[in-house]
Amino acid sequence: MNVSVTFDGKLPLVGSNGKKQKTRFDATLDPAAPARYASPMEVVLESVAACSLMDIIMILRKKKIEIGSIRAAVEAERAEEHPRVFTAVRIAYRLQSPDCTAGDFRKAVELSIDKYCSVAAMIRNSGCELSWSAEVSR
Repeated sequence: MNVSVTFDGKLPLVGSNGKKQKTRFDATLDPAAPARYASPMEVVLESVAACSLMDIIMILRKKKIEIGSIRAAVEAERAEEHPRVFTAVRIAYRLQSPDCTAGDFRKAVELSIDKYCSVAAMIRNSGCELSWSAEVSR
């Protein structure tokens, strides 16, 4: 993997990967001009949600489970002192499905978080507490 991030004199920063796909990163440097794009730390949280959702979707599809919609809401706490690393990350998964059991959904989430999701592994291996909950509705 190869990526680059560029600053052209003003925010946002623009990241680019080998496929020439762009990601914008922003920060609130001036309270009068709020950030238009996510901060790098917010992108990390979005990344753990996206990584695990991709795993979960694949696991449920292999079981021929119909997915109406699925959402991962992430909350995090950060250290008070610099570097302000994440100290706790909580992910609340909500699945809308006509045929998925709560047990099947919890198993898919567990497999993702504990085995397949590399972003979750990096967060957990940093010493951050990573927890989750899973809820299914019809």
